[in-house]
Amino acid sequence: MSTPERLRRCPICGKPPTEESRPFCSTRCAQRDLGKWLSGDYAIPAEPAPEDDPEARD
Repeated sequence: MSTPERLRRCPICGKPPTEESRPFCSTRCAQRDLGKWLSGDYAIPAEPAPEDDPEARD
């Protein structure tokens, strides 16, 4: 079950979100979150890519 909208908080600072910046409370927190993605602090887990082996293609 998901958390009701009125109980959700900004994932960066924990303040209530604003309409303009949802799910964040401000543009500043949205920019901080984007910076974490771009710097590699956040990552989506994935399987490593297979080695480029020409024999494996056959």
